[in-house]
Amino acid sequence: MGERNTTPDVAAVFGDASEVFAELDEVLWEPISRATVLRAAPRFDERVLDVCSGDGASALPTAELVGPGGLVDAVDRSEPMAALIRERPGGHMPWLRVHVADASEWPYTGYDLVQCVLGVFFFEDVAAGVEHLVQCARPGGRVAVTVWAHGAFDPLPEALVAALDADEAAPTLDDGPAMPDAETAGSLAHWMAARGLVDVRADLVPRRLDLDPALAWRLVVGTGMRALLGDLDDAALEAVRDRYLAELAARGVTSVDASTLIAVGRRPDAPAAEPVD
Repeated sequence: MGERNTTPDVAAVFGDASEVFAELDEVLWEPISRATVLRAAPRFDERVLDVCSGDGASALPTAELVGPGGLVDAVDRSEPMAALIRERPGGHMPWLRVHVADASEWPYTGYDLVQCVLGVFFFEDVAAGVEHLVQCARPGGRVAVTVWAHGAFDPLPEALVAALDADEAAPTLDDGPAMPDAETAGSLAHWMAARGLVDVRADLVPRRLDLDPALAWRLVVGTGMRALLGDLDDAALEAVRDRYLAELAARGVTSVDASTLIAVGRRPDAPAAEPVD
């Protein structure tokens, strides 16, 4: 039985989970991405930076909307995730460019739209990372950020911790880098405005998932909760899965909240040049 690393490399964790991550497309990633793209409203011929792209759930529909006269740079730290984008239908659109890189250090600017669906928590410094994304937009350009709503997925992480082998050191539920106060749409909008945006609007997008055993476990191994499992071998994983499902049954958990908050704002226009006397 392997040790659990509670501070894993994010790209490695999601690279390991890439196949299961993709299995959640229909139930989770694609509906959330559609809601984001609807609000971000990519337009024909626009240049878009799609940050923490995962398997392309937001990048691909965005590329379809901007068309061959536009451009989408899809950036993710995980090579297996980038490979999933390339393998999906539409993943070879010439104007969809897939990059393996840290978006918090992305060097290019001037985008009409910068969007990040459920990815800002990957940044070591969330506030600084989002401020960098704002600077990647052109003056007057739009920035869209989607985060989990307060309490999303409760109590799945706690049930998972309870299911892990008590003979080993119990992992802690590290919240990771400081997150924006996303308890309400208003608080997220205020936080985004503090990052340098104007005309910010944020919405709560409610979503609830009915759980069966397969989905309940897939939400562990295909999301960030996978980090709590470390490098447990197959036999240990199977034992944890059984205890986890029993824990959910004991708690009477038959559904889980998967709501998100989506904020869209605009980088301020460049100030007008001073007249020359």
